[in-house]
Amino acid sequence: MNSFQSTKEIIHSDIRQSLRSRWFWAYSLLFGGFVATMFTSGITESQIIGFVGLSRLMVTFMQISMAVLPIYVLISTVRSVVGDRENSVMEYVLSLPISFSSYFWGKLLGRFLIIYTPVFIALVGAVIWALITNIEVPWDLFFLYSILLATLVFFFLGLSMYISARASSQEIAVSTAFIIWLILVAFIDLILIGIMLKMRGNPELIIGIGMLNPLQVFRTGSLILFDPKLTVMGTASYYVLDTVSREVFIIFSIIYPLGLGFLFAFLGNRYFNRNDVV
Repeated sequence: MNSFQSTKEIIHSDIRQSLRSRWFWAYSLLFGGFVATMFTSGITESQIIGFVGLSRLMVTFMQISMAVLPIYVLISTVRSVVGDRENSVMEYVLSLPISFSSYFWGKLLGRFLIIYTPVFIALVGAVIWALITNIEVPWDLFFLYSILLATLVFFFLGLSMYISARASSQEIAVSTAFIIWLILVAFIDLILIGIMLKMRGNPELIIGIGMLNPLQVFRTGSLILFDPKLTVMGTASYYVLDTVSREVFIIFSIIYPLGLGFLFAFLGNRYFNRNDVV
């Protein structure tokens, strides 16, 4: 069995396993139900910074995704590798003609498809309903938000697989993931502004450090798409937009989480290949 076929088998196996999980169906219903609830609640008729219709719904959808996706990806994925090791599934898998790398990347890609697909389908469902009810569809927001959500999922998947490959038990993996999530959530712009005012530090440096946080980059990237002047971020917007243009920041908000996620996945795969995994 070559690498492509063995990776494909692991992807199929992971998807089948996830489809049998109640958590997956609850997660899928959450996003589908959210879009349905937003339409029935009349949110498309409300207005925020001049945006109405489907744009308004998408902005709210991104805020909900930012709150739900990171913690769901971390908690559901950090136990994948270390869980197989503890449950002796790894011994069975490694008895098959499957390489370590095929197992690792197959797990990651399978998780990506199973987590991202319900989110994308919810967005597509919103667009279809908008077309049926004659609501204008902001195609640029739709495509860019779809890409941003994919990069957010991929970053947390890479991080989760890295933690899972290195953790010695499922409890340690989950605890580590939860602490990292808390740190990332804590260091968003409101905390940074507080530190800036308290310590009287260099604002460019503090905001620059804040932009190392992929969650902050995702949040700013999703805001800058519908609010080009970042008015909701207050004074921090001046430092961001004086440093880079809106177009450059959009590209950065796509490439940075994607590259960081791939780096974590690469390091996790290397550790997985070089150490005793049983």
